[in-house]
Amino acid sequence: MNQQYNSTSQAGVSIWNGEKLGLLAILLIVMTASMACRKAPVQGDEASAMRPTAGAVTEAEQLYVGRTDVVKVRQGLVVLRQAQASDQGNYELAWRLAKFNYYLGAHSPDSSERDKAFHDGKEAGELAVKLQEGKPDGHFWLGANYGGSARTSMLSGLTDFDNIKREMETVLKLNEGYQSGSAYMVLGQLYLEAPGFLGGDTQKAIQNLEKGLQFGPDNSLLRVHLADAYEKANRKEDARKQIDTLLTMKPAAGFEPEHEEALVLARKLQEKLK
Repeated sequence: MNQQYNSTSQAGVSIWNGEKLGLLAILLIVMTASMACRKAPVQGDEASAMRPTAGAVTEAEQLYVGRTDVVKVRQGLVVLRQAQASDQGNYELAWRLAKFNYYLGAHSPDSSERDKAFHDGKEAGELAVKLQEGKPDGHFWLGANYGGSARTSMLSGLTDFDNIKREMETVLKLNEGYQSGSAYMVLGQLYLEAPGFLGGDTQKAIQNLEKGLQFGPDNSLLRVHLADAYEKANRKEDARKQIDTLLTMKPAAGFEPEHEEALVLARKLQEKLK
């Protein structure tokens, strides 16, 4: 009996040893293949597709600093799209795609590119809102792209008034001072530029822009739009005061391109007031 037990035990040890050798061989094969994969260089589009989201966001934002050259904005969009291909549920990518598309649509000299940018911007904004409904960035840039479409298309203007209003009012509920009162600025522009039958109202425009100024005294574009609203309401002296203030302001850090745009608009308005 003992002899049989010992025989069986030895057979078991022999089988176990065989299994260990088999497992070791498999592990060696896997490790060798893994090391070979690590050594293989990753190039071109494959490398871009594997870029971590955080790195893509940083690279895109660095490109956005030079946004006065729209080529940099296009490059930033490529970076963000490549990152989104492998991280489609990322909110930070989605709202930035909406922002970059809005800037491209607002500054591209090509009408087809403008239309596509606003269309893509709306899609990205809608995704951002779906991913994080309780954050303001997606709502703001979705509304901005609705506004861009409204400026380039009469049909969009007829249908997007309520969409813009809804998104900006949502931003105000979530963060009233978002980007130095920019949601108030967009609502002010909306009421100022829309025809009366859609809800345009110069007094509502002034009210929103004045509220925005409380959150963004250094918001150059908001200030020039307020001057424009005062001029349209025949409050010429108030308009001049806003322009005089703007012409002596230093740009807010990171918003130098927008400040330059505001100065161009202010000088045109200044000529109109003479």
